[in-house]
Amino acid sequence: MKTDEKEIRLMATDLDGTLLNSRKEVPAEFEDWVCAHPDIKTVIASGRQYYNIRKLFPKAADRMIYLAENGGMVVENGEVIYASTIREEDVLDCIERFQEKEGHVVIVCGEKSAYMCHAGEDAERNAHMYYENLKFVEDLRGCVQEDHMIKIAVFFEDYDADTYYRGMEKVHDRLNVVLSGECWIDIANKEVCKGAALKFLQDRYDISADESMAFGDFLNDESMLLQCTESYAMSNGHSLLKEKARYIAPSNDEDGVMKILRAVNFCNCSCS
Repeated sequence: MKTDEKEIRLMATDLDGTLLNSRKEVPAEFEDWVCAHPDIKTVIASGRQYYNIRKLFPKAADRMIYLAENGGMVVENGEVIYASTIREEDVLDCIERFQEKEGHVVIVCGEKSAYMCHAGEDAERNAHMYYENLKFVEDLRGCVQEDHMIKIAVFFEDYDADTYYRGMEKVHDRLNVVLSGECWIDIANKEVCKGAALKFLQDRYDISADESMAFGDFLNDESMLLQCTESYAMSNGHSLLKEKARYIAPSNDEDGVMKILRAVNFCNCSCS
C-alpha cells in the first residue's frame, strides 16, 4: 500500500548499516528504482571512498551522485564537484597522534587514493572493504604531498571506537572528529559532514529540505538527516540518531530502505 503522495526531488542514503545488509549487499531492486526515477537525484552518502562506492552499482552508477568520505568529496558524472582538503600540517599531526597508539591503524584518504602502512589481517581486510584505491606505504608522512587529503580514518582493532571517541583529547580547532562505526573514527575539516555536502547539492539544484529524503543508521548521518524533512533512522541504528529522525525505517537486514521507497507515492515520478 502506498503512503501519502510526496514531492521528493532528492533521496540520500547511507550505505553500511542502512542500504546494505549485514552481508554488504545492495538490495536487488535498488538500481531498478534509481533508473525508474530519473527526476529524483539519488545521492549515496558514505564514509567510504568514491571508487569503492561506485563499483557497488554497475547498472545505475552513472545515474547517481556520490557523497564520499563523509561529505569531504562530492562526485557527479565522474567529476569532483566539491572537495575539502585538509592542511598538510593537520594531516601530519593526526598521523603522529594516532600511529603511536597500540591497536590504532591510520588510513590517510586522498582524492586519488587511500594510504596505509601494513597492519594486522583484520585491519587490512576492513581497509580493502571500504577503499578500492588503496596503497601500502612505508611512511604515511611521505604520501601527504602526493595527493589532496580529504580525511584521516582510524581503525580500532578492539572494535571499541566509541570508548576512545568519548574520552579522546581534542584535535586542532580546524578539524572535526566523528564516530562512524564500531571500529572507526573519521577526522576531516571542521565544516565537513554529510549534511554540509548535502546542503551544497540542495543549493546547487535549488532543492528544499521539504523535497529531500534521507536514510541513515549512525552518528555521522545525523547532519544529513537534519537537512531533510523526510528523515529516516534505521531500526538497527544508533539510539541517539533515532531521537533526531522524523521516522524509523525497518532494519537494513529487513530491506528497510527499499520498503520505504516502495511505500512512498512519488508524485513527480516520470515512469509509467
